Amino acid sequence: MGNVFRAGADAMHLPNGGTEVFVEVLALAVAALAERPWELRFAALLSWQDQSVLGRGAVGFDLAELDWGATPAERAAAKAFVLRATELAARGHRWAELGYEPPFAREYLRRFREIVEAFEPPAAVPPGDALPAPAVACCVRHRVPSALPHWEGCVLCHRSGPV
Repeated sequence: MGNVFRAGADAMHLPNGGTEVFVEVLALAVAALAERPWELRFAALLSWQDQSVLGRGAVGFDLAELDWGATPAERAAAKAFVLRATELAARGHRWAELGYEPPFAREYLRRFREIVEAFEPPAAVPPGDALPAPAVACCVRHRVPSALPHWEGCVLCHRSGPV
């Protein structure tokens, strides 16, 4: 069983352990960059990709289901943010804090970057926008968005590997 991160028909299928690694390294980068409301909503979306809470093989998202903004400028800024965060993660931002060398992380991030670069955010807001409310809670221990009040801790608190 695995998880899918997609933009319409273009998809990245990850095994459960790969998903854990991908979400952790991307969350560390997003936490460093997120400032604007859309960016904080994307950070919240990442906090919901916690297989320890939702179940193995039960996470993932489709970029085509997100509200990228009402104007071309907003959509471009949102896409640029995801690309910046992906690049920061690929440079190993805060990986020393993981307590392990994240296997295949650069390959997952490279593939995700390809998907995002090729994706054209829709002008219309999809019904049932998949972006949650902006992340307002932060895990004090790991300094990444948390899904409070829905559950305590963050994806790094709940991981199966070393802390």
